[in-house]
Amino acid sequence: MSLEASSMGKILVVDDNPTNIQVLFGVLNNIGYQVAIAKSGEAALQRIQIFQPDIILLDVMMPGLDGFGTCERIQADPATCDIPVIFMTALSDMVDKVKGLSLGAVDYITKPIQHEEVLARIRIHLQLSNTRKTLENRTLELSETLENLKQTQLHLIQSEKLSALGQLVAGIAHELNNPINFIAANLKPAQDYIRDLILLLDSYREFYPEPHPSIASLLEDIEIDYVKEDLPKLVSSMRLGTDRIYDLALSLRNFSRLDEKGCTTVDIHDGIESTLLILQHRLKANALCSEIRVIRDYQKPCLVECYPSQLNQVFLNVLGNAIDALEETCIVDSHPTITIRTCISAPNWVSITIADNGFGIPEDIQAKLFESFFTTKPIGKGTGLGLSISQHIITEKHHGKIECFSTVGQGTEFVIQIPIHQS
Repeated sequence: MSLEASSMGKILVVDDNPTNIQVLFGVLNNIGYQVAIAKSGEAALQRIQIFQPDIILLDVMMPGLDGFGTCERIQADPATCDIPVIFMTALSDMVDKVKGLSLGAVDYITKPIQHEEVLARIRIHLQLSNTRKTLENRTLELSETLENLKQTQLHLIQSEKLSALGQLVAGIAHELNNPINFIAANLKPAQDYIRDLILLLDSYREFYPEPHPSIASLLEDIEIDYVKEDLPKLVSSMRLGTDRIYDLALSLRNFSRLDEKGCTTVDIHDGIESTLLILQHRLKANALCSEIRVIRDYQKPCLVECYPSQLNQVFLNVLGNAIDALEETCIVDSHPTITIRTCISAPNWVSITIADNGFGIPEDIQAKLFESFFTTKPIGKGTGLGLSISQHIITEKHHGKIECFSTVGQGTEFVIQIPIHQS
């Protein structure tokens, strides 16, 4: 048989009557169909797995496993349930026809069989089956295209978000550096000048213990002894403040890491600490919530090949969500806590665990956490992109995984695992 003829379709004929088999085989084979034969229901089920027909002509009245039982077995198997089944029988009872159709058959032919009718019904159901397969393939293609489009949009949003955040953070860090350096550079001379002036004042008081009355009155008004004692402390406080701002600017620069375009080796603890410093204002106590305590359990050192700015974005998203969860369930006299643990979990793998003791996440919501645009926050407060972007950064960029474990009433734990060395 030629390739063109066999491509018309493959038909399995199931009948225990040799005459019927011979007639159907001759008619279908002459038209150009590829035909296989089975003489029982059991044989048909075996033959289907090997032959993989496009359509089945199935006799109802057979010894052993009859046509109804055979059809039921075909429909119960996911690998064969989509194959069209046409019953062939001498029975014309409407109850039998309804039973056959209810079992999944697509048509019913009453014996004696008319060749033209058989060919017409086969042609129609093959066309319907091919149309259905084409529609399923198109639907699958459209679903894949839609998913790719969503991923592309997500990646564009992620890139734009990271770029905007990095530029903003780096800009702030740069703008802070200049005035802080100016102040810090002048504090030392200021301390020296203040010390010299105090020495000069003390010398005047030693050698001229009785000043003019107007000078004595002025010294009393400005409380010169208190000024002498407090002024050095004030300058020291200013130095502490400038050191704090300098550390913040350094953390902002470390967080953005715009100067590191590719994969580089860093200590992930630096990124975590920079992120915590940026979120420090949200950890402090307020009218509605106690101070959020942060417990660190670090395995040092923890050098990892990664994209630092993107990994810091993950820390920011997960820690921000933990703070949100604690703020929603926190009361003034409670003990809200975030615990951060790092460890080498396996050869060439590092694990970062961020856990909170908030209310926890219901199981039905846990399954949707990493879906794009899914959020439980009010409109305007959450975009539903933080965790989906985090999952992309961890799985796609770092070839790792991020998982969430939560128990309602006990808290939530995010576990991030990435390779220490990227291949």
